[in-house]
Amino acid sequence: MSALGLGPAASVAVAAGCSGAESDFNGDGIRDTAIADPEATVAGQARAGLVRIVYGGGKGTYELTQDSPNVPGGPEAGDEYGTALAVYDADLDGCSDLAVGMPYEDIGTAADAGAVHIVYGSAAGINGGKVPKEHIQGEGRTLAGTAEAGDWVGYALAAGRTSAGTPYLIAGIPGESIGTVEDAGGAVYIHGAAQTVAGIHQDFENAGGAVPGVAETDDRFGSSITASPTHFAIGSPGEALGTTPFAGAATVFSHTLVSGWPKPLFGLGQDQTTISGAEEPGDGFATALAMVPYRPSGATSTTESLLAVGVPGEDLATTVDAGAVQTFRITASGTFSEVAWIAQDTADVEQESEPGDFFGQRLAAVNTAPSSTSSGANSRLAIGVPGEESSEEHREKGGVHIVPMVGAPGASDSWIDPGWGIPGEPAPTQLAGLSLSATSGGLYVGMPYGPAAGHAVHLFPWNVANGGAPTQTFRPGEGGIPAGGTAFGAAVR
Repeated sequence: MSALGLGPAASVAVAAGCSGAESDFNGDGIRDTAIADPEATVAGQARAGLVRIVYGGGKGTYELTQDSPNVPGGPEAGDEYGTALAVYDADLDGCSDLAVGMPYEDIGTAADAGAVHIVYGSAAGINGGKVPKEHIQGEGRTLAGTAEAGDWVGYALAAGRTSAGTPYLIAGIPGESIGTVEDAGGAVYIHGAAQTVAGIHQDFENAGGAVPGVAETDDRFGSSITASPTHFAIGSPGEALGTTPFAGAATVFSHTLVSGWPKPLFGLGQDQTTISGAEEPGDGFATALAMVPYRPSGATSTTESLLAVGVPGEDLATTVDAGAVQTFRITASGTFSEVAWIAQDTADVEQESEPGDFFGQRLAAVNTAPSSTSSGANSRLAIGVPGEESSEEHREKGGVHIVPMVGAPGASDSWIDPGWGIPGEPAPTQLAGLSLSATSGGLYVGMPYGPAAGHAVHLFPWNVANGGAPTQTFRPGEGGIPAGGTAFGAAVR
């Protein structure tokens, strides 16, 4: 893949009626919520997918699909619109915009090539102003390369604003072939209000340096992505380390651009002597990633990051696929050090490690005070444990573990699961913890699976006690949200 210039950075100004508040699609200064149901039937097309925008302050909802006005394409069976979501101010007008990933979109005859839409907010609400922008591969399109079957453009997304104030969106393409290497994976870095595009993969090198690793079959580089204002990381959970298949790895970059491309910093994997654990088949290191700004004690600015890496296939002694999470400090100079190893057998943490827990399958993290010294109170990490079960009757009920990112993991951790904090009765295959999203105002926990009565999205405070209740619940058929749905809450922002 190569970069495609889209012109110089545009001169932008805050639009009338746009507040600049977090996740505010209609500019009224109240946080709004985007909730995806990628398996929903739209216009008679099964699993075409949709996203529900729930406006804060009880101001109604909006259904966003490929059947909505001006949205490119049309609903087709299996598109799964909304598989991934990201919120940021793409055009710097003060209204939040929504990036929507649909990795199973067909482009021409290329099945599941994938696409990303940027749907703009405005004083009139989401999709009430500018025509949405579509990013797809192909000749004359915004993304370099050819749209190929199974590329999965938009499988993972991360977005925000750099410390220099530049908007960015990073989209994973984990099915991308690099030359003749199938499913090696790639990503695109879309930056600035003009949405200039730079392609990234493991065989890429330019003046900024070489991306660590080598493109290999089934690496799936781009399966997971996370970012802070100073750094971002891309996961390749299928990475083979030596002769160890699917051990997994992550690559960390700076937002600093060199000749138009973000600067690669280093790779992370359990084959490194400075990283705990050992590479094992199926560990899936970097299946999930989460990153927040970090300010150490005594620092006068926030130029570092904390990175959490999920290793859901990690075996703990004889406990197969119990899972673990490793956290790392990333400095402004581009070095790293391991901060913590977190598992359910770590001292003082809640619950116990069991086979098939898959602790770390999903992650979400927040720093609620990025301009202050980081602490266990303001820097929190939510860990999805979808394989957790309380009994044979409730297999794969799942749960969520919330821990501090600074200090001992067991110092102020808490646990919630269905029937214990998460509203509703526990049931098999609810897979709680598969849908997590971090905001400064709380932790979103989506419950798209299990009995339909339990399908909802719950907002929990970051300091929630063991089994503590949510502060807000979004449920089909309540609060102005239309009834029905198939996987309501599979993604939320």
